[in-house]
Amino acid sequence: MNELLELLLLLRCCIALIYLHLLELASLSPRRLCLFNTTRGSPLKELNFLTSILAVRMNKKRLVVVLVEKTFVYDLNTLVMLDTIDTVPNPKGLCAFSPSLEGCFLAVPASTTKGAVLVYNVIDLQSHSEIDAHRSPLAAIALSSNGMYIATASEQGTLIRVHLVSESTKSYSFRRGTYPSTIYSLSFGPSTQLPDILIATSSSGSIHAFSLMLAINQRSKRSTSFLGSVLPDSVSDALDPAHHHVLQNAVPSGIRSYAVVRKIEKLEGTSSPSQFTSIRATVSVITYSGYFQEYTLSINSKNESLWTLEREFNLYPVISS
Repeated sequence: MNELLELLLLLRCCIALIYLHLLELASLSPRRLCLFNTTRGSPLKELNFLTSILAVRMNKKRLVVVLVEKTFVYDLNTLVMLDTIDTVPNPKGLCAFSPSLEGCFLAVPASTTKGAVLVYNVIDLQSHSEIDAHRSPLAAIALSSNGMYIATASEQGTLIRVHLVSESTKSYSFRRGTYPSTIYSLSFGPSTQLPDILIATSSSGSIHAFSLMLAINQRSKRSTSFLGSVLPDSVSDALDPAHHHVLQNAVPSGIRSYAVVRKIEKLEGTSSPSQFTSIRATVSVITYSGYFQEYTLSINSKNESLWTLEREFNLYPVISS
């Protein structure tokens, strides 16, 4: 019953977001941000900008609005503007935002010629660091829920890197594939500590899962330093395909899709850093063609994986009805 309620809530949110998007296209300016009370269905306030709004993020204390060359930070309760961040041209509105108030970071591109990331602390209202992640410009970025880890992918899409925010010069790399592909989304597992997995979707139509837990456990056997085992100085030795679990042809090739890890269950074993624990993850996928999919990804103690499609819906008939 709880899972059914969660699914209905998720579908309701998806439908509401699509409806608001269509409403904006039909009658509202892309330079106007409308804040709504979803319980009462009534507008609270409007914010107007000089150029189009490309992305909006929020948590319990902060509201972030991304424009092509500026990013605004607001106090969510008073809607007072706290800071304006001048950024490099960001026509895709790329950004990542951590909901944690202890590690409340915003990440935006720091270069148009390479994959550099500006990490900004939206609570202290100051720049935290700049990470040189890739040689090519960024295509996707994501922050873990606790704000400790950031994942990045470049326009080449062959490597996905995970960085510890506090050690911004160090990274851990996963190989998605040999041939270039556009990474549409990155999503960490919902953990308050080290995320167990990282999920990516790409223009190839595949869903990629990278086992952070297994990779780090293997590293810890070769290093006495925990941070050294997680994020070593070299990125060339972290390309073991054993960390990679891929579901081919989940979405038609070229259809933009977004995936999120909604839940992770540890099935057996221990949570000791030296042992691998079997896990089961619930992965939700939404496509631009209007489909919602939910998969269960099981990874056992031998690192064998199984993807199971639990449910699939076409959202368009629901909206039109």
